[in-house]
Amino acid sequence: MSTKPVRVLVLTCSTRPGALGPAVSQWLIDTIKPRATELGAELVPVTLGDLALPFLDEEHEPASGRYQHEHTKRWSAMVDAADGFIAVTPEYNYGMPAAFKNALDYLSREWAWKPIGFVSYGNTSAGTRSVQHAKQVVTTLRLVPLGATAALRIADTVEGGRLRPDTGRDQVAIGVLDELVRLAHALRPMREQTRTRPAETTPLPGSYTRALTPDDAAEVLVLQRCCWVEEALANDTLAIPALTESLEQVRTWLTTWQTTGLWRDGRLLGMVRTRRLNNDWHVGRLAVVPDLRGHGIGRWLLRQAETTADPGCHRIVLSTGAQSRHNIRLYHTEGYHTETTDDTTTLLTKPLPAHDTPGTADEKLAQVR
Repeated sequence: MSTKPVRVLVLTCSTRPGALGPAVSQWLIDTIKPRATELGAELVPVTLGDLALPFLDEEHEPASGRYQHEHTKRWSAMVDAADGFIAVTPEYNYGMPAAFKNALDYLSREWAWKPIGFVSYGNTSAGTRSVQHAKQVVTTLRLVPLGATAALRIADTVEGGRLRPDTGRDQVAIGVLDELVRLAHALRPMREQTRTRPAETTPLPGSYTRALTPDDAAEVLVLQRCCWVEEALANDTLAIPALTESLEQVRTWLTTWQTTGLWRDGRLLGMVRTRRLNNDWHVGRLAVVPDLRGHGIGRWLLRQAETTADPGCHRIVLSTGAQSRHNIRLYHTEGYHTETTDDTTTLLTKPLPAHDTPGTADEKLAQVR
């Protein structure tokens, strides 16, 4: 599970002047904020009335993602950056407010595979019919509604425009947040896959690649620990950085190396990191989970790393344990040559094709000299 915080938009859906919605939203945020801190969740209040969204006025359908108006682009960016939502909604004539429906209709891809919880309020039904109406719409957008909800009957809840204290109701609201955060983490692989190009050439159907960030440090640490045990046994040493690095050390090098991860269903299956040093393209931390070795994943990741070499680099450089014979055989079959070797480390290199650079014939001759 990624350590990235869960970003939750708390949507105040009523736009009617003097509506109870802002008071309910404030109670909700005040109640669940301590729990959100414990869960690593960020609460972002959003009042739909403040967005100034006119009734849907985009020429192209939302599924196209082709937005012309600034108000749409702003709303798209807000929803896209979120991991989940809690809608604070009244019930109007057995349904949800028009402003809420309109805000949903503006977008498509941005909603997909994110959980949505509901806090409703009303009279006889406590707003529950509004929630039932909304669920028909949000599921079509591939939002995932929670089972946990909070429903407030105004006559039992409100006094003088404010919500009466109620510890039982507070616990229900916390339960909504708890379920939303769990589901947001569980759905993260689905969200990521809709935003990345599937790695069609990999032998593993359903896998995809994306750049790893410091938020992925925990997964990288686990992958390293399970992959470099064999390296330690083969070379009779535990003095291997990949085995001894702390979580903070992994997080630090993820900011300085370009690292690609291969994922499937939220599991980090393999990785490789690259960076340029002078005119060399350095490749390292090539790793594949032990149970999926022999499927060509390591070879595929190595080739991916080679294709990203900066123009102007003359060669690819990598290293492995001096006794890591399986690794050395792999690199030799991929065109690498042993450059140096000592008691602990074998350094291998592979020349890169020369890149033709702009310039006059005289300038190129001078470069050769």
